[in-house]
Amino acid sequence: MDQPANLARRNEDIALDLLKFIATTANVARTPAAATVGFAVSASAKGEDLVGHLLELYTRCLHTVEGK
Repeated sequence: MDQPANLARRNEDIALDLLKFIATTANVARTPAAATVGFAVSASAKGEDLVGHLLELYTRCLHTVEGK
């Protein structure tokens, strides 16, 4: 069943708010701590991983809001 455009937009906004809440509560988007001695993954790889996780989390939030 298709949803009206305004309801779909509302679901996206609610999902985004939910994502912000989860990311803030779980400290997902915090800046990395100071470098430590030893092996470390490059900052760009960590950034790409973080973006991927945030997009996946947004998709999960949207599905939850839509009841899927």
